[in-house]
Amino acid sequence: SDSEAMVYFEQLKESQDAWEVCAEALAKGIYSDDHVKFFCFQVLEHQIKYRHGGLSPAQQQLIRETLMKWLQGQLMNSQPEKPFIRNKAAQVFALTFVMEYLTHWPKFFHDLLSLVGLNPHGVDVYLRTLMAIDAEVVDRDILHSPEEVRRNTLIKDGMREQVIPSLVESWYQILGAYQQSHPEITCQCLEVVGAYVSWIDLNLIANDRFVNLLLSQMSVEDLREEACDCLFEIVCKGMAPTDKTKLVESLCQVLQSAGFFNVDQEEDVDFLAKFSRLVNGMGQSLVLSWTKLAKGGAVKEAAEALRALETKVPLLLQLLVHDDDDISANIVGFCYDYLNVLKQVRYTLLVGNMDIMLAVMKKLTYDEEYNFDNEGEDEAMFVEYRKQLKMLLDRLAQVSPDLLLEAVGRVFNNTIQRWQTASFMEVEVAIRLLYMLGEALPASHGAHFSGDTAKTSALQDMMRTLVSSGLSGYQHTSVSLEFFETVVRYDKFFLVEPQHIPIVLMSFLDHRGLRHSSPKVRSRVAYLFSRFVKTLHKHMNSFIEDILSRIQDLLELAPPENGFPALLTSDDQLFIFETAGVLIVHGESPAERKQALMRSLLTPLTDAFRLLLAKLASEREEERQAALADCLSHAVGFASRTSKAFSNKQTVKQCGCTEVYRDCLQTFLPALSCPVQRGSLRSAVRSFLHRMIICLEEEVLPFVPAASEHMLKDCEARDLQEFIPLISQITAKFKVTRDLQEFIPLISQITVSPFLQQVFMPLVLAIFEVLCRPAEDNDQAAALEKQMLRRSYFTFIQTITSSGMNEVLANQGVENVERVLFTIIQGAVDFPDPIAQKTCFIILSKLVELWGGKDGMAGFPDFIYKHIVPACFLAPLKPSFDLTDAQTVLTLSECALTLKMIHLRRGPEFIQYLQQEYLPSLQVSPEITQEVCQVLQQPDAKVLKNYMKVRSQLVVALETSPLCRLCLETSNDI
Repeated sequence: SDSEAMVYFEQLKESQDAWEVCAEALAKGIYSDDHVKFFCFQVLEHQIKYRHGGLSPAQQQLIRETLMKWLQGQLMNSQPEKPFIRNKAAQVFALTFVMEYLTHWPKFFHDLLSLVGLNPHGVDVYLRTLMAIDAEVVDRDILHSPEEVRRNTLIKDGMREQVIPSLVESWYQILGAYQQSHPEITCQCLEVVGAYVSWIDLNLIANDRFVNLLLSQMSVEDLREEACDCLFEIVCKGMAPTDKTKLVESLCQVLQSAGFFNVDQEEDVDFLAKFSRLVNGMGQSLVLSWTKLAKGGAVKEAAEALRALETKVPLLLQLLVHDDDDISANIVGFCYDYLNVLKQVRYTLLVGNMDIMLAVMKKLTYDEEYNFDNEGEDEAMFVEYRKQLKMLLDRLAQVSPDLLLEAVGRVFNNTIQRWQTASFMEVEVAIRLLYMLGEALPASHGAHFSGDTAKTSALQDMMRTLVSSGLSGYQHTSVSLEFFETVVRYDKFFLVEPQHIPIVLMSFLDHRGLRHSSPKVRSRVAYLFSRFVKTLHKHMNSFIEDILSRIQDLLELAPPENGFPALLTSDDQLFIFETAGVLIVHGESPAERKQALMRSLLTPLTDAFRLLLAKLASEREEERQAALADCLSHAVGFASRTSKAFSNKQTVKQCGCTEVYRDCLQTFLPALSCPVQRGSLRSAVRSFLHRMIICLEEEVLPFVPAASEHMLKDCEARDLQEFIPLISQITAKFKVTRDLQEFIPLISQITVSPFLQQVFMPLVLAIFEVLCRPAEDNDQAAALEKQMLRRSYFTFIQTITSSGMNEVLANQGVENVERVLFTIIQGAVDFPDPIAQKTCFIILSKLVELWGGKDGMAGFPDFIYKHIVPACFLAPLKPSFDLTDAQTVLTLSECALTLKMIHLRRGPEFIQYLQQEYLPSLQVSPEITQEVCQVLQQPDAKVLKNYMKVRSQLVVALETSPLCRLCLETSNDI
């Protein structure tokens, strides 16, 4: 059976001498079965790849003889082997070559060529071997070890010196001999020339004899695509700019006289795609030559390169405007570079500027076949191609902005005047061009309608035409989308001419926009409408209630049991809720009216939420549970999104909406203790809480202890990791501002401190419990979650200490304070995570500042000397402390600042401790002790940072330094 055969061959590979059986079988042609021959080569390949060094000279000789005998057998056969066997044989030849060319088999190519002569079966294997050698020795896409790179360089040098001329001669003979009889061998040979040309002496190939042969093959149907590729490689080879110009010009002359420049008479699009790529290579080479010559001040030669460039533009245009997008896409690079040259020489009389513009406009147009409802690979490729054309348009705008504006204006106005009878492709591209002007003609902060009057009046005219032409009713999704995209792209136009707002608003709200028959249009319009309203809400005051009533049905929460598909998805509805919020909040109605409108927007959500939550609690079927939880999450998300309209608490109070959102909070919080579908519900409610901390400020605090209690029950690493930012946000939001402390007894201090004290230890213990859970050795996801949780924990402690809330920590009882402090020391030293380490040193520095002085926390100075000082010396000397990493350098900086802070708070006592106790206990020499203490006393912290950096690097370099001993000793202490 196949599986037994596989096992047998695996055993053969591993066996010490069984490969010799395979070698004999290949040399004598014992087996006729293709798979057996293939496996024999695999066994041989395994020997050469992994055991070559261990083979005796006689065994290595046997491999060489086997290969040559097998090859000799090929010359006799009437039928060649299957391609997969020939490819494997070529690989084995190439591997043997790589192992032995520099040592045992310098005549490798000589032996091969003298054996195969011009036998087609032999030549085929020879060419495949050359491609396999290219893959092993040259291919830049394959990663090689430094040792392999050195070896490959030596091989290439040896080949250049000894064999490349005879290889080139063999290629010339093959190309001449097989042109008619074996086109497939000729194509293979052309591929070999293309591959090798990048690293061999170009004069061997770029000469009249060889190039004329290649050019003659451009006229042979079966060969011309490969010949094109081969010429492309020759043209792209690096060489002196004047030589390159000459080479390209001579190629072009021959190609032109052979009729290749008459692109419109060529029907074979596959060949034209290759030809287009060749022309692109020639054009880009000329641009490169011109750039180098112009920079080098070679005026005459640069002018020649520029003339050569100009003569290629008619050909460039024919290819750029070709109906086949692949042919056009292949020339875009040259076109872009040519425009760059135009930009630099700064005169627009150069050939083709306007023609390129018209070609780009034509090629931007959709094909009839484009499938808008079911976009596949072809459609994706066209979208990519359009992006390339957009780059050209942007570059054209830099070369001649006025010309572009005029050309787009002409196309736009022509098309829009007859939009009722024009095809969708014409109408779409006309609007698209107007849209693209926005990117192509830069304006600061989208101010396209102020400044240069020629530009603004042209854009204004086009926008006026667009919105007043009735074109928004055009029945094609691509036109509808382009219309709305452009209206929003130039929303500032409506600040200049607000009289057009009502007509555009209607198009957003009716069958042309949010109620369009295409879900794709409805979805995009939901987002675009929210952007439109955000920019122009000040001009919509008189329409607010009308708009709200028109979108009423789009604000309904789709119940999970509803079989009818809603007009909008829940993601789209988020934008509609945000829009409604913006209209209400920024309207000019009195606060009572705003409150009433906001209540009528949010009450249906809270009512539905209560009903659905009750259903979820009693639901047993998992799929229904998930659907209900989904719906509940959407309700919370929608309410949350309306709050985006508020910039700060002031506007919530001004609008009288505090109570409305408090009611929402009261309705949503019970979901936190729902026993099923916990993940999605917690996540939604937590996000809502984040928003409310911003919008409601201290009004939210009474809700937080209960919410925290729910969230800390049965929690996983991820729950904690997501909960900590919430607590950190509260802590940072309500921190005591020292300047105000004396003047304003801030309510937040009274409110938040007791809450934090209450929640602090349960949270910390929950974190410790998760971090101490054993994990699988190779479970990287769990390890990463723990690392992220550890970071969040340290960030939480940092937030508390830097927010003036240090009493929260101080009031946890001596034992708990110690536990927390030890975790911070551990984070600073033991975990190879520079982001966490940096945070830990920031905390330590802050605690030293707060508690390290004469009136600080009792017992803390003792902790400084016993634990913080050793941490500062030990962390930078850990093997994992990598000073080539930017985060680690920042950690070192914080470590130095911590030492400076200790000196600031403890003064000469600290220096005395280092001199007389700490450093001597580590056998640090008196000279280095003196040095450290002097640097510490410098007023500029940078001096200490640099000193520590240099010292740490020295330790890495010289493992004999006293500081290294310090590292080893201290690590034993800790």
